[in-house]
Amino acid sequence: MPIKLEVWGDYACFSRPEMKVERVSYDVMTPSAARGLIEAIYWHPGLRYVIDRIRVCAPIRFTNVRRNEVKDVVKASDIKRLMEHGGKAPYIATPDSIQQRASLLLRDVRYVIEAHFEMTEKATPLPAGSGMPRGTERGKRPRLDAP
Repeated sequence: MPIKLEVWGDYACFSRPEMKVERVSYDVMTPSAARGLIEAIYWHPGLRYVIDRIRVCAPIRFTNVRRNEVKDVVKASDIKRLMEHGGKAPYIATPDSIQQRASLLLRDVRYVIEAHFEMTEKATPLPAGSGMPRGTERGKRPRLDAP
């Protein structure tokens, strides 16, 4: 059964794996991102989604964003030791460990995702009157960005 889903947002980043430090987006939504978006709305353990086409409905535009990140991390083992034995709370001195990073993001994106699903061995019938999928009630359309 084919599915068509229109998605849009002010910003999007589909990170290129070869760009380790600075985030750089692909020009278009990736099939795995489209599959993840569909599964976030229509997830069922018995369905596997296959992306057939991603239509670009807005011009491809990029923008640069700079953000501050903390380079240090608090180790889980330190937190576990603190919880078990008590002691001084972990502290990260932000001025000492701040790093400025750049990102090349997509701006004002709009896509139509065309996909179909295949039933898996975990497929079960939905109960009668189970309602609309998450995020689509009352005519709302899913978005890439937070409202």
